[in-house]
Amino acid sequence: MKGITEALRSGSKLAEDYLCTTDAARSLYEYDIRWENGLHARAEWLKQSEHTRVDRHELAAYLRLYNKRVNDHDKVHASITRLVEEDALVVTGGQQSGLFTGPLFVIYKAASVVAAAREAEQQLKRPVVPVFWIAGEDHDWDEVNHTYLPDKQGQIHKVKLQGHFKGKDSVSYVEVKWDQWETVLNQVEQLLPDTMHKPGLIKLITEIHQSSTNLSDAFARMISALFAKTGLVLMDAADPELRKLEKPIFERLIRKNDSLREAYLQGASLVEQAGYSTSAEVAEDGANLFYIHEGTRLLLMLKDNLYQDRKGLVSFTEERLLQELEDHPERFSNNVLTRPLMQDSLLPVAAVILGHGEIAYWGLTREAFRTFGLQMPILLPRLSFTIMEEVQHKYMKQYGLSFQDVQNQLEEKKAQWLTQQETFQVDEQFTQIREQFMTLYRPLLDQVAEVHPGLNRIGEANLAKMNEQIQYLERQVRKAIEDKHQVSLRHWNGIQNALFPMGKPQERVHNALFYLNRYGTDWIEELIKASAEFRGEHKVISL
Repeated sequence: MKGITEALRSGSKLAEDYLCTTDAARSLYEYDIRWENGLHARAEWLKQSEHTRVDRHELAAYLRLYNKRVNDHDKVHASITRLVEEDALVVTGGQQSGLFTGPLFVIYKAASVVAAAREAEQQLKRPVVPVFWIAGEDHDWDEVNHTYLPDKQGQIHKVKLQGHFKGKDSVSYVEVKWDQWETVLNQVEQLLPDTMHKPGLIKLITEIHQSSTNLSDAFARMISALFAKTGLVLMDAADPELRKLEKPIFERLIRKNDSLREAYLQGASLVEQAGYSTSAEVAEDGANLFYIHEGTRLLLMLKDNLYQDRKGLVSFTEERLLQELEDHPERFSNNVLTRPLMQDSLLPVAAVILGHGEIAYWGLTREAFRTFGLQMPILLPRLSFTIMEEVQHKYMKQYGLSFQDVQNQLEEKKAQWLTQQETFQVDEQFTQIREQFMTLYRPLLDQVAEVHPGLNRIGEANLAKMNEQIQYLERQVRKAIEDKHQVSLRHWNGIQNALFPMGKPQERVHNALFYLNRYGTDWIEELIKASAEFRGEHKVISL
């Protein structure tokens, strides 16, 4: 697998500075990006803090049950058995469920977890198990119910589950019926070109969705189909059985809510003092917990010693909330700030794989980790790629385009190229005719106004109509030029749709099914084997 490093826009100054080991950003985290320097220290801390986490045997028992259902593979069960060993550690990462796994970066994140676990095990000479969280407790249905695939001509199409879900229940609890799956499966089959891999791929995803009644289960089975042979262990954050294990951790989150809230506020203050904006809301009255009430996931606030949502649908004293936790742990859910604490209270996390946005909001959590008697783990940026196929490489070379040209100034470059193809200079010619026309016509308007004041209004209206006609002719000339070069312009549009569809990085739009259909699955293992360093670099690769 060939690859070259290219800069990719991030959007998070804090994450970028963390990756560049800038002092201001580094001060907000426990370890720096050079993770091998802190790996042994982190392992030693985990050994000393074993008592702060859920019992390994109870955790393994849960993981065996869940993975038996959605990720049943000998290598997975072997990983769970290894996790029980007292010196075993974990590299973890997670993502909310997405249709057909969602954008490509989800695949890269799972591959990152596996690659980093292998690298950590090699360095530490002890078991390191890859674990992937499915954030099935998230409730933004409209964010996960669709994905994007190019058609046979390279045009981007949105594939979306039919039906509108109006509630705010966790994604794992939203039922999806077979006719909804069947509609999107048919759409995928029509969009994917015929290849040697297509029959097997369509059969696989059909069987997966026939046995899945919600998006999280389908997502888990899709990830399993691609990664189970690597030993990647899965867990769903919304699973009621997991909630039973998490009950004592939720109890601590409630009992220490005041001090945790102060810790998050302190974290936000430190982020701002370091010169960055906060990437997650830290409310002065926030409880940083969700409560599921009648199918709606409500964010709890703490006001006048009562835990309540903003709309006043529920209200609990602390003792009543603790009793509710005892009776119904499945009704409780973390937010983005308490999820890291829950993760490290369950798993012996050596390192966690994060996207840039996640790295930014984790910058708010260090003081909360300390308040909770924990230590922030090593943070590693997920692997990041753009897949460059031969056809795009050929056309970019033909038109003299670099990757950065495509990312930053493709429309400008295209307009320049079009201009160079014609001896008739559209801008120059039409600018000149407008100037000449106004030179002749404006004095005429002044003269007719002297004949009769009403003629001035008619003359101005007439001028506007003639300008409209000149603009119309200009548009037709430009269209004729574009039509003349439509084959080449299709090449330009194909480059954009392949590398920066919808103006976004490929990995944030394209679904993996397009590449699985074209290249099979071996390239995923190639990604894992080729990735030992985690420095936040973006690579352009060919498969």
